[in-house]
Amino acid sequence: GQLPTWLQGILLRNGPGMHTIGDSKYNHWFDGLALLHSFTFKNGEVYYRSKYLRSDTYNCNIEANRIVVSEFGTMAYPDPCKNIFAKAFSYLSHTIPEFTDNCLINIMKAGDDFYATSETNFIRKINPQTLETLEKVDYNKYVAVNVATSHPHYDSAGNVLNMGTSIVDKGKTKYVLFKIPSSVPEQEKKKSRFKHLEVVCSIPSHSLLQPSYYHSFGLTENYIIFIEQPFRLDILKMATAYIRGVNWASCLAFNKDDKTWFHFIDRKTKKEVSTKFYTDAMVFFHHINAYEEDGHIIFDLIAYTDNSLYDMFYLKNLGKDFEENTKLTSIPTCKRFVVPLQYDKDAEVGSNLVRLASTATAVKEKDGSIYCQPEILCEGIELPRINYDYNGKKYKYVFATKVQWSPVPTKITKFNTQTKEMLHWGQDHCWPSEPVFVPSPDAKEEDDGVVLTCVVKSDPKEAPFLLVLDAKTFTELGRATVNVEMHMDLHGMFIPEQVVKTETA
Repeated sequence: GQLPTWLQGILLRNGPGMHTIGDSKYNHWFDGLALLHSFTFKNGEVYYRSKYLRSDTYNCNIEANRIVVSEFGTMAYPDPCKNIFAKAFSYLSHTIPEFTDNCLINIMKAGDDFYATSETNFIRKINPQTLETLEKVDYNKYVAVNVATSHPHYDSAGNVLNMGTSIVDKGKTKYVLFKIPSSVPEQEKKKSRFKHLEVVCSIPSHSLLQPSYYHSFGLTENYIIFIEQPFRLDILKMATAYIRGVNWASCLAFNKDDKTWFHFIDRKTKKEVSTKFYTDAMVFFHHINAYEEDGHIIFDLIAYTDNSLYDMFYLKNLGKDFEENTKLTSIPTCKRFVVPLQYDKDAEVGSNLVRLASTATAVKEKDGSIYCQPEILCEGIELPRINYDYNGKKYKYVFATKVQWSPVPTKITKFNTQTKEMLHWGQDHCWPSEPVFVPSPDAKEEDDGVVLTCVVKSDPKEAPFLLVLDAKTFTELGRATVNVEMHMDLHGMFIPEQVVKTETA
């Protein structure tokens, strides 16, 4: 096929790559050592390269020729690499162990720099052109967080907004929203930009010893949206996991009888909206987008009725008949919540406060709290992406992978949130990854551009390829076949050529 001449830059992808070291194997797919991939688009041609992230975890494991650093689903014993994993923890101080720096989930841009990220307090700077691993950054040195999301947001000035959980203060567990500046004063260029990191606000956890697990958060023009779900990490269990011989994932539990709380933080005042908004118990990983309309906050996310998704990816469940054998007990559902921030305070108890055209409801309760029920937009999509120029604004299109009862994507899809229409691309025995939307330089409409996805074949003898689709029509523009084994990955980003140039200038 033919690639658009304007498509110049690098698609960077990240995900688990190596699951066996010596005679030892990881238990979970999400534990594998991080493998970075890049596709460089130059004058209609595509160049591929991949490289393992040379984290401390990688180096220690390779040197020992076995797994010596614990990951979320795999506890390692005993540990000769004491500097990256604190062995003994006291039950009383609820100490959290030193985590791995195997940053395998996503790529983050901060100023002119790029970082591989996961959900621990460590991120690793990388060179987007050579995929070389550079310095290790510990968020904890600049802000008291033990874990952080790998789905940050970027504001119009290019600052990074991210969230992490602070478990340090005994009995004062809280969620911390922080900002990494896009630029630092000239005279301080030599110092780390993280020295200028600023805490925007913090939200106390509903449960002090069982903070909510979260993978992403939402943003509108004026508000930050944080959802506290009843899928929680038990700190006491975590502090004793090593001694009890279990992995940290076993310290996560979903309580289906609990509420899911919505927190809205005003970006200007940095204060939380005082009204209590909640919905039924759910588990979710990905926010899609959020925006404000006529005194309401509207946000879309992909939710499950249980936490079976994580269990699907234990490697023992990913055998050869895995497509037939592995069935989710809950299909991912794209839900739209409509939350009235401005409403008649004298409204009757039991009345629906939503004034927009939507089947989503927000009902006033006796105690003044508001119970929200979503509108169901569609089912069976995951790994959602949007045209990020529309982040926090009213939007139409979601680009996502199509999943049914198996967690492995079989198609990619474009979903119109307004008309509910869906376009698909799929071929037999093809497993596509998260689709990344790249707008065309003179885009007038939200879907002017291309969608990029890496496709792995279910038959390992068949070559994987990078697929380029016209984002409007979802027709194939071209594909670049890669003659090496490519792994399924998680997330990534497209870096336009001019950004790469300034980075190396």
